[in-house]
Amino acid sequence: MKMSFKPGTMLYPLPVVMVSCGDVPENYNIVTVAWTGTICSNPPMCYVSLRKDRHSYDLIKKNMEFVINLSTEPLLNAVDWCGVKSGRDVNKFKEMHLTPEPATMLKAPMIAESPLNIECKVVEIKELGSHDMFIAEVVAVNGDVRFYDSSTGLFQLNQADLIAYSHGKYYRLGEKLGGFGFSVAKRKHKRK
Repeated sequence: MKMSFKPGTMLYPLPVVMVSCGDVPENYNIVTVAWTGTICSNPPMCYVSLRKDRHSYDLIKKNMEFVINLSTEPLLNAVDWCGVKSGRDVNKFKEMHLTPEPATMLKAPMIAESPLNIECKVVEIKELGSHDMFIAEVVAVNGDVRFYDSSTGLFQLNQADLIAYSHGKYYRLGEKLGGFGFSVAKRKHKRK
């Protein structure tokens, strides 16, 4: 048996990221976002949705760029704090002891403490209601070398202690249950 709710946003869990923006150190800012995701693989594209009253909204709209910085368990306090405080009132990099690092393709800074930084150029702003969606092309991806396995050539992002957001709470990610395509993969049979 199911119960009905009024229409709402109940699609959880979501990634929780810190989005950095601004074009000069004096206006660098960080906003915590859970309404983000991948929308296309070729060309690679992501989005973030923000309320118009957020300080970062105007910075991103003016510069048409931002960086999605993946969040980890050690960054949890900064993730939460940057989502509650406004960049109009405080310097979030300074207050949270985070390091603005030059991006490779943008003026917006990356967060050095993040294991993965996704540089994004806005191609469209979609007005939706309470939030506007910034649709962006990924122009560069930068990963912490600690998570690169040179023996396999793979970036081990799952070892970075990533976190998720679900219905007002933060969670660590659990154990691996399978890999893409495991349900249809051919089983290896041993010959007798």
